Amino acid sequence: MTGDGLIFRMAKRTDLPSIVRMLADDELGSRREKLVDPLPESYYAAFRKIDGDPNHELVVADLNGEVIGTLHLMFLPSLSFHGRLRAQVESVRVDSRCRSQGVGRKMMLWAIERAKERGAHVVQLTTHLSRKDAHRFYERLGFKGSHLGMKLSLE
Repeated sequence: MTGDGLIFRMAKRTDLPSIVRMLADDELGSRREKLVDPLPESYYAAFRKIDGDPNHELVVADLNGEVIGTLHLMFLPSLSFHGRLRAQVESVRVDSRCRSQGVGRKMMLWAIERAKERGAHVVQLTTHLSRKDAHRFYERLGFKGSHLGMKLSLE
């Protein structure tokens, strides 16, 4: 599936059903997302905010017109490291039919190159403690566990 025809592009509003389907397609995501037709307006409102912010890029992997992967790439200004830019990767997903075929690797390598183009000095991400396969995937790409991530739910 990762042959000719695979491109990475900015997501369009019409891609949202495919993106939400991939976000919901695992144990954690199925508890967090609401995959119904039509999608709740909250997804479209979030898309408008992301799409309107030049420091956010919602990216899809498109194989011959079909969305088979996604990630959200954010560029974060920082005073740390002499005011250098950080790239944050979130919500990385590959369609379950296309996993283990190199799509995720190509998508992440694209994101890393994009971060370099934008002048970021680091690419960072978080991954849930339960996602052992994802940990190995990111380690094979050169990511190293360097910090302890913490969250506080406000709900």
